Amino acid sequence: MKIAMLAPIAWRTPPRHYGPWELVTSLLTEALVAKGVDVTLFATQDSVTTARLAGVVPRGYAEDPAIDAKVWEYAQQSHLFARAAEFDLIHNQADFPAHAYTPLIDTPMVTTIHGFSSERILPMYKPFEERVHYVAISDADRHPALRYAATIHHGIPLDAFAFDAEGSDDLLFFGRMHPDKGAAEAIAVAQATGRRLNLYGIVQDQGYFERAVQPHLNDRIVYHGPVGGEERIRALGSARALLHLINFDEPFGLSVIEAMACGTPVIAVRRGSMPELIDDGETGLLVGSADEAVAAVARAASIDRAACRRAIEARFSVAAMADAYIALYRRILSG
Repeated sequence: MKIAMLAPIAWRTPPRHYGPWELVTSLLTEALVAKGVDVTLFATQDSVTTARLAGVVPRGYAEDPAIDAKVWEYAQQSHLFARAAEFDLIHNQADFPAHAYTPLIDTPMVTTIHGFSSERILPMYKPFEERVHYVAISDADRHPALRYAATIHHGIPLDAFAFDAEGSDDLLFFGRMHPDKGAAEAIAVAQATGRRLNLYGIVQDQGYFERAVQPHLNDRIVYHGPVGGEERIRALGSARALLHLINFDEPFGLSVIEAMACGTPVIAVRRGSMPELIDDGETGLLVGSADEAVAAVARAASIDRAACRRAIEARFSVAAMADAYIALYRRILSG
């Protein structure tokens, strides 16, 4: 089985810090290669992979302002689709632009939809559903008008996430500094409970950060910026709870399963995929608002951290994700 894996080009694959689509693309690619699948990864030239790397884009456009996103997206897509006949299947991780090429090729395509952002993108999905096999990353993110081949949850490499049996009394926020992700709500909960809050993530909305986050920073509300490597693992594990007080219907939420893999329960607003990821009362607490989250902080101490880890081992391993995709590939190729 020869697979062409089309990665996004905002960041390197895998990303150095932030870049959830690139991260999932990398995790799946490496797991497929480990299982004996012949994968060619179409990603930025500085990407790191055990697959064959077919890169025309020098660097991610989010890392280098000299890289024009549209110009290089087209260059990458042209490079892949000129070679489409070399592959049994194309797996598109880079959103809807690739669909435009499907009438011109015979190679079947899978598109993982990393979040159905709005109704406005439907015209680049609905007309292609006879030719493209769509994968939802959660049942919550399925669009009712669209045909799907499968729902496949993201998986993570469990060995990379050390289990912390103790945690701490601190609270944790892990995500983009953007109104959707709820940093301001996490700060309000920390202030109401008198607990230290450690915030990690890129500043995606500078105005929001300056208005809703920065004025509250002090020796107990601490913003650390984006973080990777061992420091990231320590941050995910050394907390009483991850506060995931989102203001949108999140399609998945990698930080949620990463925190639980480290033993940290999650307090999340009951929206989007959160009820699919969190077993309420067992691996975290689902709340209706930030106000409810204040009371949930005390309850989080009673959650078994080992149970959080076991739940991720059972449901969200990268090996399980790869097996689900291989089964889908085979189903498609068998007709």
